[in-house]
Amino acid sequence: MPTALALSPHLDDAAFSCGGTLNRLATNGWRVVMATVFTASVPEPQGFALACQLDKGLGPKIDYMALRRAEDAEAARQLGLAPPLHLPFREAPHRGYGSAPELFEAPRADDRIADALAPALAALIAETAPDVLLAPQAIGGHVDHVRMVEALRGPGPALQEPGFALPVLWWRDFPYTVRTAEPKQPLAPLFAGLPEITITFASEGEAAKLRACAAYASQIGFQFGGPAGLEARLAQEEGRERFRLSGTLPPTLAALCAAAV
Repeated sequence: MPTALALSPHLDDAAFSCGGTLNRLATNGWRVVMATVFTASVPEPQGFALACQLDKGLGPKIDYMALRRAEDAEAARQLGLAPPLHLPFREAPHRGYGSAPELFEAPRADDRIADALAPALAALIAETAPDVLLAPQAIGGHVDHVRMVEALRGPGPALQEPGFALPVLWWRDFPYTVRTAEPKQPLAPLFAGLPEITITFASEGEAAKLRACAAYASQIGFQFGGPAGLEARLAQEEGRERFRLSGTLPPTLAALCAAAV
């Protein structure tokens, strides 16, 4: 059975950005592993980190990340996947980023999280032995997305080992791709020369993706204005997801893909 590993920075990114693709792989006999990097609970959050849950109507005593991990498990179920994996790294608000604008600026010089991520991701890749990897392009410029891509593309064993031929479908980070006419793309040079791939899915896949995205109830109001906004925005994607491809897809996956026009 072929395996796909989707590496998500946050507890919703993979479902939002490539949930239709993950569902299509699963329904076509693939083992699909959805793993999220920044999921650690932090007792007694303070400052901006606390504000990130208070502004969603969640009190200070609620374990915000535990809530989000449960949402992620439900999203995986709706996509037809096995229970997801959750890595124990802290989100940017718990690493010294003190405001929403800071999350989309250049990473802090003292934020060395990529150094710890690189070996952890390499170990996960070795453990799951995927035939294809799915990961973000960091469109929108969120620092957690940027740091995760740096961990994958920088020095280290994960994707840089000589002869290592793991193909990667680099997804477009939704909904950052549609928030502004020209979203930030701080890592665009890494992907500019790669071919673009489009994967489409039928109404059943669209419905599964909608259910999965709706499972992130704590995020839907902030991201889309509510369930109706989510449904309308996903409908505009017309059952397709676009990627940049590095490496060569296995034949079983290539058959599901169409080159973008």
